[in-house]
Amino acid sequence: MTATGFGLAALILWAFLALLSTLAAGLPPFQLTAMSFAVGAAFGLAFLQARGAWGALRQPPLAWVHGVGGLFGYHALYFAALAYAPAIEANLLNYLWPLLIVVFSAPILGLRLGARRLCGVAFGFAGCAVLLGGGAGFPAEAWFGFLCALGCALVWSLYSVTSRRFTSVPTEAVAGFCAASACLALLAHLALEPSVMPDARQAMAVLLLGLGPMGAAFFLWDRGMKQGDPRLLGTLAYGVPVASTLLLIAVGEGVFTWNLALAVAAVAGGGWLAATAR
Repeated sequence: MTATGFGLAALILWAFLALLSTLAAGLPPFQLTAMSFAVGAAFGLAFLQARGAWGALRQPPLAWVHGVGGLFGYHALYFAALAYAPAIEANLLNYLWPLLIVVFSAPILGLRLGARRLCGVAFGFAGCAVLLGGGAGFPAEAWFGFLCALGCALVWSLYSVTSRRFTSVPTEAVAGFCAASACLALLAHLALEPSVMPDARQAMAVLLLGLGPMGAAFFLWDRGMKQGDPRLLGTLAYGVPVASTLLLIAVGEGVFTWNLALAVAAVAGGGWLAATAR
């Protein structure tokens, strides 16, 4: 499998992130972040043990700030967004990050965008504008969730693009970043939230989150962004909100409306337009 193929596999796993997060509904955001990262860290550390690669954790402080800041910052904001805002709208706003990866690839990595990619970016923003509309139908607390969702997009896109500046950091180091993120989330949870004992459904959702979207996907994405084409991965990621939205509707977390269909089509269509650029 090529490096870009590894990144594509991560995108497939992330299509299930929103669904599994809603199945874990009722757990406070930082608690959910800590538990999921703990599972992902256990998976990663077992991988290190199997390969005898513990030396991968010896990285400079800047690499730890980049890795932990990206993983912890994104997921803490993501779970907060789902806790305060409607799941479908918050999830789709979060998926501005593929668009921002394409945008940031130009000033940060010096990669050319071109008119076709810029048109794709414009379609993506138009889709989000259609999604939020006039805002009259949303409760006041939903806008805090939407702000968190936009923060998700910014954090993950910057983390992904700047990963190319850390190509000397082996992918195995992601296991340490997950472990540190779990510790940070636990401290935030103990300081800011009440603890909730997960039921069987929530526990299964946490386990699947840690093994897939918050476990294996990180290793796959790290490989893809460092060695693959970030523009192609950023644009292919526009297919994820379509799959993710359909999964949410399937489990009753939202209803299909023409406004939603238009927003998804604009976001995904913008990605297709950019992805087909030379």
